[in-house]
Amino acid sequence: MPPPQPQPALSASPDAVVWMAARRFSPAAGPLTIVPHGSGNVNTTFLVTPVAAPTTPFILQRLHPAVFPDPRLIMHNFRVLTTHLEGCQPRDPLAPKRRWELPRIIPAVDGADFWLDGTGSCWRALSFIPAAHTLDTIQDEGHAWEVGFALGRFHLLVSDLPPQTLADTLPGFHITPSYLDAYDAIREQTAIPAEPEAAYAQEFISRRRGWVGILEEAKQRGILTVRIIHGDPKVNNIMLDNATGQAVGLIDLDTVKPGLIHYDLGDCLRSGANPLGEETTAWDRIHFDDRLAKAILQGYLAQARLFLAAADYDYLYDSIRLIAFELGLRFFTDYLAGNVYFRSSHPRHNLWRAVVQFRLTASIEAQETALRRLIKELR
Repeated sequence: MPPPQPQPALSASPDAVVWMAARRFSPAAGPLTIVPHGSGNVNTTFLVTPVAAPTTPFILQRLHPAVFPDPRLIMHNFRVLTTHLEGCQPRDPLAPKRRWELPRIIPAVDGADFWLDGTGSCWRALSFIPAAHTLDTIQDEGHAWEVGFALGRFHLLVSDLPPQTLADTLPGFHITPSYLDAYDAIREQTAIPAEPEAAYAQEFISRRRGWVGILEEAKQRGILTVRIIHGDPKVNNIMLDNATGQAVGLIDLDTVKPGLIHYDLGDCLRSGANPLGEETTAWDRIHFDDRLAKAILQGYLAQARLFLAAADYDYLYDSIRLIAFELGLRFFTDYLAGNVYFRSSHPRHNLWRAVVQFRLTASIEAQETALRRLIKELR
């Protein structure tokens, strides 16, 4: 997901605007409790609880205007998606054996899907998923299986939803050749700093230039099919049941759009099978954990093998390798541009992040034979 940019100031105090927005979706005169909710860094999210029982709590969000400048497209996609998924329930291969929930739109008092405040910012209300939680990192192989299962189930349930019914709310997202073009443009304007990490990153990119278009070329040749993707299937977007630990759904559906499911799976594996995370500086210890990767793939294919085509399997390894490389490329490009896109805590932060992703890519490449064998065994 693109990072947040500075948000415009509200015409009234933030508390007053939040209160006004909450009342747009909860017209009852009784008192409300409103508290910040979640750990997302894009939308501003609150949990609103009407004090008078038996009214249920709901999620109130302000969509980030810089990331999502056209809220109507976001809400159109959300409505199409949730309507389709509700219709899937009778034919869901696991219903009613396993709990599965996704956020639903709660209309405003005027029946609209969202409300625009005085600054033009978009507010919306979503149903609250009870007795469930998220985790920021994968805890063990059982958790990894559930993460993969959740993404596979999501892909399965939307596999018959025509991609053209959704708007592309993030044009160019995960189009790796375009990120390479952006890197080349910045490099022509900026001297590469004389430091070893920058030299490493430049050389790493140079050796892989001819391969970055592998998924897009397969799409253009009709080998890979455009489907509906989540767009941001990181670990903390998977809801887990408080009692069983089973995955019960995906949240953060604003990036859902047409695309290649390989980008979703590659991103899920890149983030989930990197035990040290994106912010580590222990570069010598960075590795792609094959045990976690196997569990994620097993969980994913438990659902996805019901719709995947033979050609899809042929590109699964490439998706794992590509998305780690792509993120490193984006971090390094932003470093050269002056850290204007990704949030950073110091001038070299995005350079260090790039090194992490390139070291992870190298670990993936070193395990290519084993990963391809694993994918063959699981298909």
